[in-house]
Amino acid sequence: MVKHEGHGSGRHYSFSQPAPSHAPALVSVIGATVILYVAKDVLLPLAIAVLLTFALAPITSRLRKLGLPRTLAVIITVVLAFVVLVVFALIVAGQVAEVAQNVAAYQSNIIGKIRALQESGSDNGLVRRIMSVVENVGRELNNADEDGVGQEALVPTREPLLVEIFAPNRPIETLTSLISPLIGPIASLGLVVVVVIFMLLEREELRDRLIRLVGYGDLHRTTEALQEAGRRVGQYLLTQLLINCAYGIPLALALWVVGIPNAILWGMLAIVLRFVPYIGPALSTVLPLFLAFAVDPGWGLVLWVAGIFIVLELTSNNIIEPWLYGSRTGLSPLAIIVAAIFWGWLWGPVGLVLSTPLTVCLAVLGRYVPRFEFLEVLFGSEPVLDPKERLYQRFLAGDPDEATDQAEELLQEDYLEDYYRDVAIPALLLAEQDRRRGVLTNEQMLQVAETATTLVANLEEIADEEEQEEDEQPEEAEQDGVELPADQELPDGTGMTVFCAGGRGPLDDASAAMLGQVLRVQGAEVTLQKHSDMLKDRRNELVPSDVASIVICFLNESSARHARILLRRFKRTHPRTRVGFVIWRTETEGFATADIDADFTARDITTAVREALSDTPASVVLPQRKFRIRRPPVVRASES
Repeated sequence: MVKHEGHGSGRHYSFSQPAPSHAPALVSVIGATVILYVAKDVLLPLAIAVLLTFALAPITSRLRKLGLPRTLAVIITVVLAFVVLVVFALIVAGQVAEVAQNVAAYQSNIIGKIRALQESGSDNGLVRRIMSVVENVGRELNNADEDGVGQEALVPTREPLLVEIFAPNRPIETLTSLISPLIGPIASLGLVVVVVIFMLLEREELRDRLIRLVGYGDLHRTTEALQEAGRRVGQYLLTQLLINCAYGIPLALALWVVGIPNAILWGMLAIVLRFVPYIGPALSTVLPLFLAFAVDPGWGLVLWVAGIFIVLELTSNNIIEPWLYGSRTGLSPLAIIVAAIFWGWLWGPVGLVLSTPLTVCLAVLGRYVPRFEFLEVLFGSEPVLDPKERLYQRFLAGDPDEATDQAEELLQEDYLEDYYRDVAIPALLLAEQDRRRGVLTNEQMLQVAETATTLVANLEEIADEEEQEEDEQPEEAEQDGVELPADQELPDGTGMTVFCAGGRGPLDDASAAMLGQVLRVQGAEVTLQKHSDMLKDRRNELVPSDVASIVICFLNESSARHARILLRRFKRTHPRTRVGFVIWRTETEGFATADIDADFTARDITTAVREALSDTPASVVLPQRKFRIRRPPVVRASES
């Protein structure tokens, strides 16, 4: 769209840039999802191999620093890693088989507890349904055993037929039937091992080829993306493994001490399941609790197991994780949940385990590739709006409560002066820009101003705390013999009265309220008025007689003429009072106040507070008013 600006022959043309379309990127994402789903048998082992390469690369680098050759370091790392995985899988499989054999023995305890609940008065449909399910499961298990024994007793003549299984032409078929289900997993495992070995051996070569393929035009950005992806994924996998081991090993020991069967299994499952975000820790808790419920006729073992999990969760969440996590994954909690659902649907249980590291790679892709920037926006943990934009959005929504929550979060590290200078005043400037562009209606402007004023009122408690801190700091510094830097401290306003008002609109009134609160923190007595009150008060009777300075706030930078009018008004009634104007700005360029011949002018809240509390005498004196002498009309001779 072309817009014509200006008048006359000299016209200026400005071209409005169309918003970038995300349709090609969205089509690419949909196509990639289809490919991932259709070719998961091939891509899933490759994805596992890539992530294992990220995790094992630091170990290989450490072995190489010890002096081992590259090939030997890679082989040692891969062999040790996969031996640990195979031993882990074999132990879990054996423990699971043992638990399956003992399930029928726990039936009587489960039925007894459910009947106790039913007899205690909680006679509802849920208990009855659970009771029926448990009895049916037990009946089926018993029937299966009885059927097997009965068939052997009723058909003893068929026993010799079993000899045919061991005939010379049968062992090959038997061996094939046993091995064929294992061919797929073994082949996938072998493929993963081979790919990991070659990736570790040719890691630098693969990196260079990837850079040449996708990022040769911007080596700096591509290198940063690869380094960040490798660092974040590798750090996540190793750190999560350490955290899970620090959780699973004590869990197995504690369950073994209290008498839970197969305690090793539950500790090992906790190590694996906690890789699945949010769902995994819950599953690792439910299974041992259910087993404690089934094993013990009473309730003491269930309470012991629940206490173990509570202690371990508190220790892991509050001590181990903050200590080991040097940096987070960079993903928002909602993104982690959505990613787990997506990758679980796409690749099943393995996708659940791989969901977080794979999503980390997508977030890094969105950070460094502009075409896929929406991935960083969707999955990243960094705020997508600046604090001033978030605050302005809350102003538009008329939500002072959330605006106050955001302010209190920032004020944990900053002072009110910093918050108003860097966040709140710039948010009001955004509102003023929208007002001047005509996109902010009068109703919205009043709502923004009212919400901003409510925010200032909500921060009054923090202002009182800062005022008390201002009173205590000089005494502590004097006792310690430390001299506070003069260029960083605002002047003390005790005993001074300052008049603050908005210049031309409700948004200016809100900015004046913010300035007035900072002045009160410095100990000054502040008289705050709205711009509408000044319009009604032509004689300036609202201004106290002992006022030390008068400060008028403007958000509109084109208010020089109106400021001069107000200057004359105040100087006629208060000639010895310092009168200054604050025309809020967020940048230094283009700020010109030469047309405003005031005692002081400021562009930010720090300068405004220093000038308002300054003991410099007033320097502006109004020129004497010129009086016109009326002359009698001249009578022409022709008229006489």
